[in-house]
Amino acid sequence: MAQSSEQQKIQLFEQTPVPKAVMTLAVPTILSSLVMVLYNLADTYFVGMLNDPIQNAGVTLAAPLLLAFNAVNNLFGVGSSSMMSRALGRKDYEMVRRGSAFGFYCALAFSIAFSIGYTVFSGPMLTLLGATEETTAATAGYLFWTVSLGAAPAILNVVMAYLVRSEGAALHASIGTMSGCILNMVLDPFFVLPWGLNMGAAGAGLATFISNCVACLYFFVLLFVKRGNTFVSVNPRKFRFDRQIALEVFRVGIPASIQNLLNVTGMTILNNFTASYGSDAVAAMGIAQKLNQIPMQIALGMSQGVMPLYSYTYASQNYTRMRKSVLFTIRISLSFALAVSVGYFIFSEQLVRLFMDNPDIVAYGSRFLHGMCLGIVFLSTDFTAVGIFQATGQGEKAFVFAILRKIVLEIPALFILNWLFGVYGLAYAQLTAEVVLAVAAVIVVVRMFQKLERRSACAPLMPK
Repeated sequence: MAQSSEQQKIQLFEQTPVPKAVMTLAVPTILSSLVMVLYNLADTYFVGMLNDPIQNAGVTLAAPLLLAFNAVNNLFGVGSSSMMSRALGRKDYEMVRRGSAFGFYCALAFSIAFSIGYTVFSGPMLTLLGATEETTAATAGYLFWTVSLGAAPAILNVVMAYLVRSEGAALHASIGTMSGCILNMVLDPFFVLPWGLNMGAAGAGLATFISNCVACLYFFVLLFVKRGNTFVSVNPRKFRFDRQIALEVFRVGIPASIQNLLNVTGMTILNNFTASYGSDAVAAMGIAQKLNQIPMQIALGMSQGVMPLYSYTYASQNYTRMRKSVLFTIRISLSFALAVSVGYFIFSEQLVRLFMDNPDIVAYGSRFLHGMCLGIVFLSTDFTAVGIFQATGQGEKAFVFAILRKIVLEIPALFILNWLFGVYGLAYAQLTAEVVLAVAAVIVVVRMFQKLERRSACAPLMPK
């Protein structure tokens, strides 16, 4: 590793003014999150152009299984990147190399197992996802390309983005992710629409598969070109089971993975409730969920983009810089979330109509979006807190928040609100959970920094 490259990382994490450091790390991650959401919307948009609720429902019903990819992404992406950034803060560069190889090869093994598992048990899995005799063919066609063949490239390109981002290379991580997303949006109309291959939902899946393969190729080329100028390594000689590395990765990764699996469970329950009201309701809920993903993913991108800075400053005991980074991040996140919430509430009908100009679907979707958008501000606060916990190796706190969000609050709220208000009540379950969690997040984070400041007063900072 050239000394100049090491100095660049030290300058970003230790010397660059906090607002500039936060935005340097966060903006590329937010942009990649936004492009990723747009590419998810592209599937819904171009399939919606067929004006066939069954094809649109197929993409919606498949969403929980694709969301389950994030369980592996979080386990080895979030877990490894948190460990790597903290190792950088301690100047333990060999640990960074070994940790990245551990995350990469474990993610590869898990993605292959995921693909085989779905393919073998596709019948029961489709039933579990809520597919009916009417929607099974469309759902299965989409999942063939995205899961049976596409699990490995879909997972690896996200995990490699986490690994690259861990040492501050947020721009390269985002370019890799965005390259696949943009290609997907270009390919979607050709594979989906009648003037192209006319494959419907299956065509959207094929476009996703190809784009994920291209994104993986970008990261492999990047690591090859930068092999003498990066601590990230996918060299198989660096991979071996090391108890210390595994514990560091799993301490953060397992709670993050469980959190995602609970998200999948919640989405599956929501889709099953919605399915009982017909394919129009399912299609409308899918559109509302995709629109809700835009601010959600941007808030998530903000919190995850700044995680390397949190990890580095925490490991180097620079708690003052860490606290300033958190406060700046919160101000930006909340301002954006509030603006989007207001816009979504006012223009809900117009936004849903962009995807399907069907009066029944617009009526359903706008009401769903009203309920979902009210929780965005509170969700942004919660994501920031969880990002802090993951960055500092406090996976147990992130796990508690995940249990509270889904098991204690959101899933019970789905049953209660469906019983009280029918299909329209389902959209308010997220708000119910996030209000409680936002209050808890503020309390826990404030107490954490009070503890860190007391620790700092008792011991000098590590030398820079």
